[in-house]
Amino acid sequence: MGSRLYVGGIPYSTTEEELRSAFQPAGAITSVTIITDRDSGQSRGFGFVEMATNEEAQAAIRLLNGTSLGGRTLTVNEAQEREQGGNRSRSGSSSGGGRYGGGGARW
Repeated sequence: MGSRLYVGGIPYSTTEEELRSAFQPAGAITSVTIITDRDSGQSRGFGFVEMATNEEAQAAIRLLNGTSLGGRTLTVNEAQEREQGGNRSRSGSSSGGGRYGGGGARW
């Protein structure tokens, strides 16, 4: 398991610092990124948290997956590496488009 986690269900008003605070009980955090819309800058409701160790990442999944933050239920799981090529086509593969894990936004 990697230490990079996908976090879905993030309230649109949540800041990276607030997300960091939610994950701190699980251990040391290397980075926090909330994904925003390229044009508007509005949060897309998901992001990534990188924990310092695999053990801390597992602890974060156990502690936070399915919990509520700002009235929304978080989905926390291991982030999957993006497939090379950037193909966002809906046809063809049923693999979910090679996006980072956890049922994030699809095109």
